[in-house]
Parts: sequence; structure tokens; C-alpha cells
Amino acid sequence: MLILSFDFGIKNIGVAVGQKLTFTAHALKSLPAKFGVPDWNQIGALILEWKPQFIVVGLPLNIDGSKQNITKKTEKFAKLIKKKFSLHVELHDERLSTIEAKSILFAQDGFKSLKKNKIHSISAVIILESWFFNTGYKKNNFY
Repeated sequence: MLILSFDFGIKNIGVAVGQKLTFTAHALKSLPAKFGVPDWNQIGALILEWKPQFIVVGLPLNIDGSKQNITKKTEKFAKLIKKKFSLHVELHDERLSTIEAKSILFAQDGFKSLKKNKIHSISAVIILESWFFNTGYKKNNFY
């Protein structure tokens, strides 16, 4: 069973694909966004190519669990995916995923690897693998 994961951003949207058998994910190419609006045709092409059972979207929260300005935009993005593609969408806490992604990229290849499009896709991997580890199919917290 394949699952797509998105790390929503205003300029870039990271994408990862993972599967339930091994509970692992790998990064796909980040998608550009204009002021938080993605190219829905690109998202549709990804969904057509990978045929995911459902989608996990990283939910940006402050360290204390409160919502940020981007939280509402991310929730809207998740709702639109569900509406446009008739897929279940689950939001998953993404706190510190960007910091972890930067750390992984820096350890691999130093400062030159710290490009936004790479950071978002690695964050999408972290979000999905965290979802596998923390929730998997234990709860049906679909959006």
C-alpha cells in the first residue's frame, strides 16, 4: 500500500512516497507553489503515477502545540486534496521536521545541500515515517 506525503509551504511543497510493508519513505521532487497555491495538475499527475491509498500532510504547529499562521493554509490544502482527488487525507504533526531535514542534509553534503526544495522533500519523508511510527493504522484520523 502506497501513501503520499506532503510538506506544505508557501513557495515549495515537499513530496515523499512510502509504503506500509516496510514503513519507509523516500523523497520525490518538490513542487513549486505561488503564494501557497500549488499546480494542481502536478499533484494530480503524482496521484495518477503513484496511486496512493491516501495522503498524509504535515501539520505545522508551534512547539507548544498551538497553531501558526501557515496552519490554516495547510488545513485548506489538505481539504482541497480530499475534495479534488477523492482521497482520504490525514494531518500529522510536523514539529521539528524542517530542523531534522536540515540536519540530515548538512551531514550528507554540507551547506551546499541546504536548498529549500530538498529540505521540503526530506521533511515530507520525516513526516511520513513519523506517521508510520506514531500512528500507522492504529487510528483512523482521516481528514
